[in-house]
Amino acid sequence: MAALNMIDSTFEVDKLTYEIFSILENKFLFGYGDTENPKNSVPNSTQFPPKDAKPAKQAAGKVRILCIDGAGATDGILAAKSLAHLEDCLRRKSGNPNAHVAAYFDAVAGSGVGGILAALLFTRGRDGLPMFTADEALKFMIDNRRKISPSSGILRRFLRPASSKAEKLFRKTFGECTLKDTLKPVLIPCYDLNTRAPFVFSRADALEIDGYDFKMRDVCAATSADPAKMGPTDVSSIDGRTKIVAVDGGVAMNNPTAVAITHVLNNKHEFPFCNGVSDLLVLSLGNGESDFNAVKSPSGFVRIAGEGASDMVDQAVSMAFGECRMSNYVRIQSNGIMAKANKSTQVKSSKTASDLLAVSEEMLGQKNVESVLFKGKKVVENTNLDKLELFGGELMKEQERRKTSILPTVVLKNASPSPRTSSATTLSTLSSSS
Repeated sequence: MAALNMIDSTFEVDKLTYEIFSILENKFLFGYGDTENPKNSVPNSTQFPPKDAKPAKQAAGKVRILCIDGAGATDGILAAKSLAHLEDCLRRKSGNPNAHVAAYFDAVAGSGVGGILAALLFTRGRDGLPMFTADEALKFMIDNRRKISPSSGILRRFLRPASSKAEKLFRKTFGECTLKDTLKPVLIPCYDLNTRAPFVFSRADALEIDGYDFKMRDVCAATSADPAKMGPTDVSSIDGRTKIVAVDGGVAMNNPTAVAITHVLNNKHEFPFCNGVSDLLVLSLGNGESDFNAVKSPSGFVRIAGEGASDMVDQAVSMAFGECRMSNYVRIQSNGIMAKANKSTQVKSSKTASDLLAVSEEMLGQKNVESVLFKGKKVVENTNLDKLELFGGELMKEQERRKTSILPTVVLKNASPSPRTSSATTLSTLSSSS
């Protein structure tokens, strides 16, 4: 009898193991799987849907995420140029000449110069709208690139930390605004030398605990503090309880896409119906790839390492999206440094703003490169500009869908009207125009 029970239990375990493997095989190796009817997930050639089959429309819609890389060959101008093109696309498709990028995304993550772009586009201005349009942010990055990313090291022994050009620029731009003053969930990483671990500035954390609310000028200084040129930046929260010694976010996570996706999937308070990658629309913006042959400094090697890590994140995220990566996940990045760009503009440390603009425009005209499961990367027919145009259409579809939807896709937790004098918060449903 005991032997019979042992056989039965072994059979059940084997059966369970088989079913688990079948589900994993269908979902992650082949991109298939019926979550509504798990029994149909057992491998069977007659049950496989065609590759062009589209998943059932989610009643609660899709959460839209914008992610912006840090280090790159264009000092943030490729990402800024991409956003300017996207905003123009959204204005054309919506018929609203004043449409802002921030209105079409539910969360943003940016590292290094990408964190600065995220702050410019998602910090609330005095009129309640974003401080900067995408075109204005592009001009800001062009006009101030030498202050943000100096070509030569600045000896901090001759400068007090608060008097550096970058920190003065951020103080003038953001004033007293804090993380609570951002329009949507914002994630901006840096590396904390105190704890020797990544630290992520988060709007969600700031709304929960005063000790995690930081001034936006300090957030930008922290995420862009080049350890080889500017040295670390001392940053304290508004109440002084949290203190970090920060260096460039690119050291911690040059490509913040993974942390953004993880945040959204686990933040059930603000994204209650988001259960997997099929419920996401993600745009990830790179900043160009550096010419390895031109790297002659420690900071250059740090940049190369950051770009390599960005590629690894891109491949991992792309694989996680599986079949829906073609529509739900878009990565904009240069297809290497082109020979033409090298000959005509000499993309190196002495590059000018006009050079970077020309190179960025040429990169956007490149055919897009995508990761393929077990096959590395391949060049597809669409250019980066084509991908931005198509993704803009997906953003518009989601925006229109929300106007008639009963279920809220996003339930933002908002700060009180006086965020720096009170920690009280309220819950409000994201409107179709937000």
